[in-house]
Amino acid sequence: MEPVSSCDNLHPLEKKVLEVFGTNRTVSALSTLQLAEATGLESSQLSMAIEWLVAKQLLITVSETVTPMVSLTPRGKVYVEQGSPLERILSAVRAASATGKWLTIADLQGREDLDPSEVSRAIGRLKKEGALLVIQGGCLESTGRPSPSAEAMRLLLGELHEATRPLNSFPEDHRLLIREYAVKRGSSREPFRIEEQVMRSYALSPAGAVAVTALANQGYSEEVAQLSPDLLKDGAWRTKRFRKYTISLRPPRIAMGKKHPYREFLDAVKFKLVGMGFQEMRGSLVETEFWNMDTLFMPQFHPARDIHDVYFVKDPTHASSIAEPFLSRVAQTHEQGGPTGSSGWGYRFDVERAKRLVLRSQGTAVSARTLAATPSVPGKYFSIARCFRYDQVDATHATDFFQVEGIVLGKDINFRTLLGLLNLFAREVAQAKEVKFVPAYFPFTEPSVELHVRHPRLGWMELGGAGLFRPEVTLPLGVAVPVIAWGLGLDRMAMVALGIHDIRDLFTDNLELIRSTRGLF
Repeated sequence: MEPVSSCDNLHPLEKKVLEVFGTNRTVSALSTLQLAEATGLESSQLSMAIEWLVAKQLLITVSETVTPMVSLTPRGKVYVEQGSPLERILSAVRAASATGKWLTIADLQGREDLDPSEVSRAIGRLKKEGALLVIQGGCLESTGRPSPSAEAMRLLLGELHEATRPLNSFPEDHRLLIREYAVKRGSSREPFRIEEQVMRSYALSPAGAVAVTALANQGYSEEVAQLSPDLLKDGAWRTKRFRKYTISLRPPRIAMGKKHPYREFLDAVKFKLVGMGFQEMRGSLVETEFWNMDTLFMPQFHPARDIHDVYFVKDPTHASSIAEPFLSRVAQTHEQGGPTGSSGWGYRFDVERAKRLVLRSQGTAVSARTLAATPSVPGKYFSIARCFRYDQVDATHATDFFQVEGIVLGKDINFRTLLGLLNLFAREVAQAKEVKFVPAYFPFTEPSVELHVRHPRLGWMELGGAGLFRPEVTLPLGVAVPVIAWGLGLDRMAMVALGIHDIRDLFTDNLELIRSTRGLF
């Protein structure tokens, strides 16, 4: 870029900084303090101008020093007026001792001008230094000895009252006291604040030297950014130098409001299923083990009921009752099969265990309640259910997740119908290009199948399970026709559809990621 052209693209703040370098040609480098004094710019303006010049490679950083600086906090300024807790407590104890009275720790902790934590800390330090004694009954007695910490604190408060000083300018014992009583994480009510002051020195780069020469030849006259009515009125605009604009620069992006991509995805799934003629099912996040597992013909000794797989509710722990005749029918089916043609699981059904409350671990619990509520035959139902399972969180697993759960009832429903629906969901909802079915086992379906899709980065990924409900599930709930059911992980489907590679990003609050993630439609 030509020097004159590059100078035209400089901000007025950048030109001010370069002008200082132009008038100090004999100096190899200038510090930020020297630049601040010479330009008269505010700290934020100077910092911004220097960063721009460094990014444009017109300035180079020569040196950088970090100096810890000490100043008083608002708490410290209160100590300047009232005295530090060390000084006030020592003075109060000496005054009480002179009159023959005893002050207790409780007396000092009850004072309005002292915080109880300050009292405990100060007494501990004064006792350690031998200035105070704690005698019987929690009474305090002055030993007459001075407190080095109280005296040092008084000196430090006076020196820092209207000044900020480098930490290294204090003696070693004072530095230790400052560090002990400085604001830090977990202790914000302290008198001192230590902040690192970064001092840098900058020099012109070869390109910067050329720019300074071009600016000097061009002149450092003030530029006008806007054409005002006053300039037009008296014709003064003819003698002014106008700042040039680079129309090739991209305009700032306007961040318009939009739905979270995952919220959009969930709404789109619901819209598609309703458009396909499905009715929505609803259910509670907290379920009994009866509806979450027992009605699904999962035996009460099944490992999925362990505390390492489901979340139990702490209070209340159990439901008061379970609706009949479903409780009796399901219990009979578990014990000896009932009228289903099955031999059952052959154990004694525990009614109290069935009443145990858990966080819903599968959307199939909503389907079970729907089957017990006399559904339409034929009928198609779906639910977008929030589920909870104990799991190790990683790129494809989370402890809480959405499932799209569905059932279809009818006399002519079969396994081929199920595979067709699953293939449709994978391609339409998850936008998957490759789909495969894997044989599976679930206590409540026979035959059973798992749906897998290929993620472009993570490879083959299971979306969920499906199958035909067993008679042990449908008959106790009053349904005598075939029922196909599926429970698919919506979070993983969203990962494929939205091009997301970590399941945790579905719930991110990163605005840039939310804005840049494309929606499903």
